[in-house]
Amino acid sequence: MKLKVASFNILHCEDFQKEKIDYDAFAQLISSLDADVIGLNEVHGNGSWKDYDPQAEILGAKTGYNSFFAKATELDGTNPFGNAVLTRKEIRSVEVIPVPDPEPKGYDGYYETRCVLKMKIANPALTVLITHFGLNPDEQENAVRIILDNIENERCILMGDLNVKPDNEILNPIRERMLDTAYASDDALLSFPSDAPDRKIDFIFTSKDIKTVSVEVPNKVLSDHLPITAEIEF
Repeated sequence: MKLKVASFNILHCEDFQKEKIDYDAFAQLISSLDADVIGLNEVHGNGSWKDYDPQAEILGAKTGYNSFFAKATELDGTNPFGNAVLTRKEIRSVEVIPVPDPEPKGYDGYYETRCVLKMKIANPALTVLITHFGLNPDEQENAVRIILDNIENERCILMGDLNVKPDNEILNPIRERMLDTAYASDDALLSFPSDAPDRKIDFIFTSKDIKTVSVEVPNKVLSDHLPITAEIEF
């Protein structure tokens, strides 16, 4: 059985060149990926600020996908922000797993609480982990620990904006358990910044029992990240 999956940091549905939120444009781009499961990063939940909308729900309605939003943090204490999933498949179960904040924080950079969305679907049975790493190494180390606790050895996918390049040692424990779908392509799969990509920081990993048939980064400039898609086979 084949399945197409995708990962996309949607910059809270903001067209980064026009600097305005455009739900129709993002829904059209997402639909064009023709994926069965799409992991989203930088997504708004239902908040108190003006135009701070439940974006996963809106995109799900516009694309016809089932949706689920996973809150990682709240901006200004009232505006949920995190990851989401859109899927054509039936969601059997879903869990939001917090990534602990580093204490004490070891770096001067910006810190933001993160989470892992863990979803199970049926037909085919599959576990999907969606996350968005923080910018600081101690945040990333905490995220890796949470991921390692939740990886399934069979039929499991990990995807998201990991904010590190492929050669970063922080990914080594994940690589011991999973395969980077990049092995199925000769392309560098550069995904950021979208208008002139010079680095790969968006990833799709699979458990070792899954074969990657193809993987690509479509040149669809809307967010500041390009999406990444993979066709996989059981």
